[in-house]
Amino acid sequence: MKYRNLLFFLFLLVFSFDASSQDVSTFFDEADSFFSTYVSNGKVDYGAIYENPEALNKVLAMAKDVSVPISEEKTYQAFWINAYNLSVIKGIISNYPIKSPLDKKGFFDKTTYELAGTRITLNDIENKKLRAKFNEPRFHFVLVCGALGCPPIIPKAYTPANLEKLLEKQTVKALNDPSFIQVKGNKVAFSEIFKWYKEDFIKNGSEIDFLNQYRKEKVSTDAKVTYYSYDWRLNNK
Repeated sequence: MKYRNLLFFLFLLVFSFDASSQDVSTFFDEADSFFSTYVSNGKVDYGAIYENPEALNKVLAMAKDVSVPISEEKTYQAFWINAYNLSVIKGIISNYPIKSPLDKKGFFDKTTYELAGTRITLNDIENKKLRAKFNEPRFHFVLVCGALGCPPIIPKAYTPANLEKLLEKQTVKALNDPSFIQVKGNKVAFSEIFKWYKEDFIKNGSEIDFLNQYRKEKVSTDAKVTYYSYDWRLNNK
């Protein structure tokens, strides 16, 4: 009898694991289809989503019950990055038309979304699910806040298989973009992302040291650092 109970328990455990893996995989597929349909050139077609929200609602409904243990590091990170970007879009569509995510009070720190069995704000996804658990400053170049000042959103989902490649690609792209990193003579103006999250970028040196890891044209280490104002206008297509 003991062996029978043990076998039954093991069966349920394996079945649960397989079902969870399938749920996550299906979520990534649906997210990829959504982003490829409604995102292009770093912008989102909010008008089209507003008119036909079924695809967005479908993928977010799937995200409600997804279970991703932190031990599956790449799957966990990819899930929460996609969940953040999808939830930003959902927040904008829920208040559309708006000119900026800041037009909605509490957009980042009050509005909650049902994801992976919990209700959570955008700030808590970024700070508690990702930043607090991983020493990964490149997150800042893939989490897209719905504004033009953000690094551009991409027309595909992040997955365990492509995550490392895309983290690197999006970081290199942002830090070599002259509108994102503004270099003039011996002065460099950073996005305010570097001001708000400075601690993430100076763990192994200065902000310029971090920047030069990804720059094709290096910035002088004694360059004067400033921060330009963030552009909170909507990243609308």
